[in-house]
Amino acid sequence: MKRIQVIVSDQYDPFLNRAVEQYLTEQQEEGIVTLYLWKNQRTVVIGYNQNPYAECNVQLLLDEGGHLMRRGTGGGAVYHDLGNINFSFIADRKLYDVRRQLAVVQKALSAWGLDTEISGRNDLTCQGRKFSGNAFAKGQVNNLHHGTLLIKTDGAMMQRYLIVDKAKLLKNGVKSVASRVVNLSELVPELTSENIKQPLIEAFENTYESTATALDFHALTAMPEVQAIKEKIASYDFLFGRWEHFKTTKKARFPWGGVEIALKVDEAVITDIQIASDCLDTESIGEAERMLKGSSTKVAPMVDDGQEIIKDIIELVYGE
Repeated sequence: MKRIQVIVSDQYDPFLNRAVEQYLTEQQEEGIVTLYLWKNQRTVVIGYNQNPYAECNVQLLLDEGGHLMRRGTGGGAVYHDLGNINFSFIADRKLYDVRRQLAVVQKALSAWGLDTEISGRNDLTCQGRKFSGNAFAKGQVNNLHHGTLLIKTDGAMMQRYLIVDKAKLLKNGVKSVASRVVNLSELVPELTSENIKQPLIEAFENTYESTATALDFHALTAMPEVQAIKEKIASYDFLFGRWEHFKTTKKARFPWGGVEIALKVDEAVITDIQIASDCLDTESIGEAERMLKGSSTKVAPMVDDGQEIIKDIIELVYGE
């Protein structure tokens, strides 16, 4: 039997907010769909496989009191501040439906007169400009779908901290990150990251035809399991450790995303490999690393049909 529940964070610590999300994804019981709403203060959030130094002006961000956070999903880097709101859908795998989940967001925005569209791999757009990027992860019991809504985000700070891949801009035919995105408050000045919350909750209940149970955010954050997750994801090793000495040796952009590869080769054997990517499929990136590490540079590993991402990475490594 399906149940729905809502949790709203009133804290702006990105690691605490992400820890709650991860705990729910890992521990939530079967038969539940949860809508989680949260905001972060001055934070650059990078994808699970991204190199922080290639995506963000790390030292500038930290020196100015900002945070760098690595999420557990794929995709590219985004900027969070209190002018935007983030949403997470944590759903039993049998109830998980990305289109239905996005319909919740679209329905909430339509109440403000905004006509929105699903675009590309993972975006929501309005009048042809992006206001929301989404990312996804599969779990044993629950799947995660989360995204951000740009409502009144500081565009100058976004450009100050983010490093945007020029190849990605050229691919999309635009000159800057500012021209690609839109704050929804530009279109509806009355809209804020606060007054969108209730419409999102109402749209959630309407879409799932049920009344949501409210969870206690502070009770969750007090749990030792949540605090342990927070400590891990805020650690230097998790955020920066394997990327400190990353030196790109191969680089390309494919329809599924961009990729940079650092290789160490000893006596015709790949002794170490790191792959940085904004690919949404984190599992394929990890599988490619496992497959290539320890392999000969003279014979490329065989790839099963349908493993397009792994095949492209192997061809990049073994190409001239």
